[in-house]
Amino acid sequence: MREILHLTSQHREELLDITAQVAAVVKTSAVQQGLATIYAQGATAAIMIQENWDESVQTDVIDLLRKLIPRGVWLHDQQDGNGDAHLKAGLVGPSETIPIVDGELGLSRWQNIFFCEFDGPRRDRRVVCTVLADTAG
Repeated sequence: MREILHLTSQHREELLDITAQVAAVVKTSAVQQGLATIYAQGATAAIMIQENWDESVQTDVIDLLRKLIPRGVWLHDQQDGNGDAHLKAGLVGPSETIPIVDGELGLSRWQNIFFCEFDGPRRDRRVVCTVLADTAG
């Protein structure tokens, strides 16, 4: 099963918690054991599994990436001013795979799934959720 999530970002850089939307896709699939793959479409976005209990973790992630990869110093900035967004997205990565255990996402209590926006705001960001059933045994 495959479903596309449509997201809207409000800031140039932000982490959007999409755990509930992905969990809903898994529930709709009725898969009990398998894998959920979450993939950000777009070269300036990424997917990250991170803590959601305290928003400071999300802020720290953005602050760290800003320090590691500052704006305005990359060759690609001469094209469209978002060289840093491409590098941040490449560093974090476009996808995550999560086990499905007894019909639920196999995340720990403190893990959530985040869409990472590095070149917003955007009206229609897309995330492809693919659910695969374990057909063994």
